[in-house]
Amino acid sequence: MTIDWADFDRVDLRVGTVIKAELFTEVKKPSLKLWVDLGDLGIRKSSAQITHRYTPDSVVGKQVVCVVNFPPKQIANFTSEVLITGFPDQDNVVVLCVPDKPVPNGARLF
Repeated sequence: MTIDWADFDRVDLRVGTVIKAELFTEVKKPSLKLWVDLGDLGIRKSSAQITHRYTPDSVVGKQVVCVVNFPPKQIANFTSEVLITGFPDQDNVVVLCVPDKPVPNGARLF
């Protein structure tokens, strides 16, 4: 399926820096609670099933690519406000989508 530019433009992908992370113990699938600084968009929370490859300490300070215009999603006792993106590796384990050089928090992918 192909899309046009207007379809792509509706997905708001921004970079942010993880400023806080902790284990999300109230869910069935192992996850992390993440707080991401998105510059002018503020700090947004996300739940991410990335514990196979990442620990809370290993993601703090890391820049990540997020979808910021999905509606908030309630996951157990936590509201996830952005979707942090990643790709499955050969073992189907998520590898985070990150810029290869630092960019300003809140910068939009285009």
